[in-house]
Amino acid sequence: MNRRIFPLAGLAAVALAAAAPALAQKGALQKLGKGEGQVDIVAWAGYIERGATDKNFDWVTGFEKQSGCKVNVKTAGTSDEMVALMNEGGFDLVTASGDASTRLIRGKRVQPINVGLIPSYKSVDTRLQKAPWHFEGNTHYGVPYQWGWNVLMYNTKVFAGKPPTSWSVVFEETTLPDGKSNKGRVQAFDGPIYIADAALYLMKKNPALGIKDPYELNETQYKAALELLRGQRKLVGKYWHDAFVQIDDFTNEGVVASSSWQFQANILASKKQPIATVVPVEGATGWADSTMMHADAKHPNCAYMWLEHSLNPKLQGDLSAWFGSVPSVPAACKGNKLLGDEGCARQGYNAFDKISFWKTPTTQCASQNNACVPYHKWVSDYIAVLGGR
Repeated sequence: MNRRIFPLAGLAAVALAAAAPALAQKGALQKLGKGEGQVDIVAWAGYIERGATDKNFDWVTGFEKQSGCKVNVKTAGTSDEMVALMNEGGFDLVTASGDASTRLIRGKRVQPINVGLIPSYKSVDTRLQKAPWHFEGNTHYGVPYQWGWNVLMYNTKVFAGKPPTSWSVVFEETTLPDGKSNKGRVQAFDGPIYIADAALYLMKKNPALGIKDPYELNETQYKAALELLRGQRKLVGKYWHDAFVQIDDFTNEGVVASSSWQFQANILASKKQPIATVVPVEGATGWADSTMMHADAKHPNCAYMWLEHSLNPKLQGDLSAWFGSVPSVPAACKGNKLLGDEGCARQGYNAFDKISFWKTPTTQCASQNNACVPYHKWVSDYIAVLGGR
């Protein structure tokens, strides 16, 4: 897979798109025409598979043959990379998480979606059909794709049958069950949205702070989260954003615990590595991804064909099995040989209301009297944390 990485320092300007006014955009496509021969997609690693890694996971080849639309994919490791790529242009679709989708909508980088041209939209989980991260101003801007939570991945040999129960294992220095310190052996996500993980931990550790939503932080709460992250900086050997690099770090570089996605754990398990995951007592942040169309998409017909294809129960179930996520189409949870009938429950289907889904922090926030720290501050301050400041 081709992975293009953008340095965090260059993304502060991208964050400012969150403050852009929600102006009128081009109207949604009203009628499908002939396919243009290709569709260009920005996606998370592992989201658009053609069987190159494992022949059992291929939802691209059949689509290309049936539609005549060649699928080109550019993978991204963080939401900020996705926003940057969409700002550059040249793509038709993006699998955006909630901390990117609002910026894309308000920055006028995506166009309204005519769900009437997507017959399978009615099969989407009702919890997602009008979710706020893609449905704004009574307008659809995305088609739900997959969702899940950010798990704590750990080395079972190091933890010697004693799975970690708290995120403290990556936030605070401690002696692990193998008798060694966690210093230099843990990782953290290098996206600014990770500040919310620190805030979520503090909700339980220090309830006096009064944090009600990890994405809605007043100045005092925000400073407490940053202080925790500065302490964590002394423990982290390397920050991660590339799923495949993290897989190598757990395999060859001595990393034993980190926030992660089930995708990495599944790949490591397939390689017979001693890896497991857990959702700690403090809960978890999570992501709900929607496929959104660029405001200037050059291949809108092929894009709509892909949007319809993306809701196919077989694709949804296979992707869920591959990525460790939850399908946006509940019908995919039954009868899929790769996922198994218990797969959705295992990967969080019944925990939807307990997950703090990624969203873009703004000053307008109900829980803190509209006095929250906005995302552009998260970006610049997290860059400072990574730099040891």
